Amino acid sequence: MIEASISAVPGLIVSFLILAALIAAPTALVAKARNKPWPLRTALAVYLAGILAVTLLPGDAGLQSWQCDTGTPTHLFTSASSLLNIALFAPGALLAVLLFKRPVTVAAAFGALSAAVELAQSAGHLGRSCSVTDLAANATGALLGSMVGAVWLYRRRQPVGKPLRDLAWGMSLGVLAALSVLGVFESRIDRVDIVAMDDQRRGLAESAVQADEWIATAAKGVFGSDTQVRETATKKDGSRLRITATTDRGTISGTWPAKTLESAWSSNSRGDEGSLNKKEVAAAAAQFARKWFPQNVAGSDQQVRSIGDGPTMAYTVVYRRYADKVMMPMRLDLTVTTTGRVIGFAARTVDDPVLPRVTVDKAKAQALATATTGLPSESALLLAQQVKGEWRPVWLVGSGKQDIAIDAATGERIAGKV
Repeated sequence: MIEASISAVPGLIVSFLILAALIAAPTALVAKARNKPWPLRTALAVYLAGILAVTLLPGDAGLQSWQCDTGTPTHLFTSASSLLNIALFAPGALLAVLLFKRPVTVAAAFGALSAAVELAQSAGHLGRSCSVTDLAANATGALLGSMVGAVWLYRRRQPVGKPLRDLAWGMSLGVLAALSVLGVFESRIDRVDIVAMDDQRRGLAESAVQADEWIATAAKGVFGSDTQVRETATKKDGSRLRITATTDRGTISGTWPAKTLESAWSSNSRGDEGSLNKKEVAAAAAQFARKWFPQNVAGSDQQVRSIGDGPTMAYTVVYRRYADKVMMPMRLDLTVTTTGRVIGFAARTVDDPVLPRVTVDKAKAQALATATTGLPSESALLLAQQVKGEWRPVWLVGSGKQDIAIDAATGERIAGKV
């Protein structure tokens, strides 16, 4: 609250002098007209002008409208900003107690004033930040100032005016202010935690650096040790980072911190004129897959098929894993040349889910699909799919024109995409 104002002292001083003149002069004139002591009243008016100038002077920082930093004020008496906020409200509360001789009511009133200031900072486009820490510091300052004022009155043998009434008024005002603030916070304020956000940003930045180093190492391992990384792009995806590196030999992407590669494709996508046969290509692919995708390879079946013909023919090497004849969600597809060079790959690394028992066989699934579409089924594939966030065994039955998804545990048709 205060730091932003101190950084703009010239504007603060001018605003304070103008506001003090507008408030203090009428206060002094009214006090004199009513034959009341005017110095203390004028001093309190000047101090209130200072509070308003410091807290509501427009700045160039702050949160968005109707946001407030609700992080726990853990450094109330050690933070320089919090100590300044305590010092801001304590003298004003002291002056008010000396004037009105009602310390409890004054403490509650200054606490309510602090809450009103914070809500104004949140609601208005002032470039200022609403903060629960500032509210706690200001309220602490108001309490300390009121206590000092009460002690001053006691030592000067000046009685507090109607203590029971002061207590009743102060408690009522405090409860009313607290309920009002809580009501506004619950209904209108968007709560944020700046400290947690800053920690998250720092953690994200550190993770991004580590992810860059990891993807650069992976690029050299896939494309060659002399590969040069030109740029990297990082995108936050939930609790993980998705990172893509562009190199002089192709692109590669993966996720951090799981260190899971997802895809790569060489800029030289033509096949090589090598001498490896299908079996030798399969062995080269297996060696590559065991190094970079051990979790995908374990327990998987390998299938190899050729792409094209002639001297630049290449092969697609596919890894799939089955459990009780259900294809698991793990995927690994490699494209390998006859020299053993991996042109590219696409991978999906997922732990095998626990599925309900399959009760619908292929014939029944095809019959159900035919009854639904009126078309003969041409293919049926049993695989694990997520349906509304839950892993299920699913028959995908194709008719050539329309694919039907059948829950292999219940026999029910699954509407929409799976």
